[in-house]
Parts: sequence; structure tokens; C-alpha cells
Amino acid sequence: MSPRPTLARQNDQFRSRLGVPVFGTDLLGRFVFTPGIEALSPESQIDIWFQVRDFNVFTEDNDPYGEHDFGAIDHAEAGKVFWKIDYYDPSFTMGSEDPKDFAKTRRVLTVMLASEY
Repeated sequence: MSPRPTLARQNDQFRSRLGVPVFGTDLLGRFVFTPGIEALSPESQIDIWFQVRDFNVFTEDNDPYGEHDFGAIDHAEAGKVFWKIDYYDPSFTMGSEDPKDFAKTRRVLTVMLASEY
């Protein structure tokens, strides 16, 4: 099996945890919401979290490597919102040398206003 489908599955599983602890998974990481997202109403933040969690519109244009590591949504209050998954080493100081290896990788999912990019 190629590494990209594995990464896509891992990233989808990690993203599906957004805001909810899931037990029995080795997908460790952090969720980061930028100041622009945090400044929105709680209702909008929750709506954005759900949209990011449930995102499944991956195309050649927005996911050319098939990793399911980026998406963009439109939100009534926030406008365009981006989310991105990055791969770090277990200390979160450098990039991961092997993103599909749980022992060597921690994910960071960042949700931001497009204007913060």
C-alpha cells in the first residue's frame, strides 16, 4: 500500500477527533485555533469545528498528493476558513522524518481565517 492513502486515512481519523478525545488511537497531536477563530462567537467556533471535522471535498486541486491535509470552507460569520495538518517529530520542534509512523510523528491541525494566512 502506498504511503499517501495511509496518510489520508490517518489524517481523516485525526481530524475526526477535533475537540473530542478518542481513546484507543495512536494518532497523537494538537489542535490550534488562531486568534481570528478564537475571536468569533462560540456558536461560530463550534460550527467551524464541525465543518472542519466533517470536511470531505478533496479534489486534485485542493489535495494534489492525496493526503487529506488541507481544506477550505466558507462560513457566514468568518468568511473563508482554512485548515491544515502539519507533521512534527514527537517533541514538536522539527518536521517528522516519516509522517505515517506513529512513533515518529505528532500532528498539528491549525484552523485559521484565510486573512490570517
